[in-house]
Amino acid sequence: MTVHPTEGYDDLRAGVAAVCAGFPGSYWRDLDARRAYPEEFVSALMREGWLAAMIPEEYGGSGLKLTAAAVILEEIHRQGCNAAACHAQMYTMGTLLRHGSEAQKQKYLPEIAAGRLRLQAFGVTEPTSGTDTLSLQTIARRDGDSYVINGQKIWTSRAEHSDLMVLLASTTPRDEVASRTEGLSVFLVDLRGLVGKSITIRPIRTMMNHATTEVFFENVRIPADALIGEEGKGFRYILSGMNAERILIAAECIGDAKWFVDRGAAYARERQVFGTPIGKNQGVQFPLARAYAHMMAAEAIVYRAAGLYDAGHNPGVEANAAKMLAADASWEAAEACLQTHGGFGFAEEYDVERKFREARLYQVAPISTNMILCYIAEQVLGLPKSYGRA
Repeated sequence: MTVHPTEGYDDLRAGVAAVCAGFPGSYWRDLDARRAYPEEFVSALMREGWLAAMIPEEYGGSGLKLTAAAVILEEIHRQGCNAAACHAQMYTMGTLLRHGSEAQKQKYLPEIAAGRLRLQAFGVTEPTSGTDTLSLQTIARRDGDSYVINGQKIWTSRAEHSDLMVLLASTTPRDEVASRTEGLSVFLVDLRGLVGKSITIRPIRTMMNHATTEVFFENVRIPADALIGEEGKGFRYILSGMNAERILIAAECIGDAKWFVDRGAAYARERQVFGTPIGKNQGVQFPLARAYAHMMAAEAIVYRAAGLYDAGHNPGVEANAAKMLAADASWEAAEACLQTHGGFGFAEEYDVERKFREARLYQVAPISTNMILCYIAEQVLGLPKSYGRA
């Protein structure tokens, strides 16, 4: 009988926690003040092999599955750090591993595993289409032994700090395909030598230090062998990658929820008002206890989804439900923690306000709660589709 969904990963958690111990709250507060990328933190994770967890052993990685990757990212957040600086290397990995050619794997995976290359950027969303991925306008035109790319992506996080980008683009005009899900292709774009020339990256300042950008492609020429899988089948590949993304980000939300509850409970035990710990009051206890209970429920769904993915399934419903429930659990825990701290929760030195801002993102990204509800209503309940074209 399994006692806990991640039973058996204690050594992995301990190793991740040991790395995170070198990056306390003061490190993250300094980055926030300077709007700087956590270069040293990401380098430490790469040096210890944590970002190569899903790369097979024959290419220099650890050969672990998505469940282990989820534990790694969860633990990073549970320790008060932020894996958003590097988590794309986990969730984009599935696209390359499942659909990439052997030549692509041989060329890139050993370099990524050794920490000499970074695969951190995922170019899908566009300003005019948003969640309507099938309406994207970035075009990749075949020209001999090359593709020429023109278009724009937005909310492409870490593009300034990545060597490679997984890019979704249209390779067949929409009026020439039998289905809207056809005609899109996935490419592994080597950004080195292109940024500042045919690729322009512009940072977008946001409420949290997230290193997100918009990216412009102007007659970008890439070799034809940069295509991942079959031309025109990219939307299916991306959906699989999006499920991995949602599961892994849900795991981060579980880590955040645990951090908030632990931090809130510790403060409630120590803070004295009217001669007694505030944690003695049920008005303080109950929100934290309820947040913990909801975190436990979400955690079970997150690792159920991860287990299905590891078994070779494409768990769209489970991945989406996991992301929604985990994001809700982390936000509830954030509210309880901030309220417990009172005015001190707004002081930077307690780190609550930083984590509070970071947790809010996942009500919106990488997919909004409303879109998840629409998806479940249609896919599970058989209700009419409430968005997009029929």
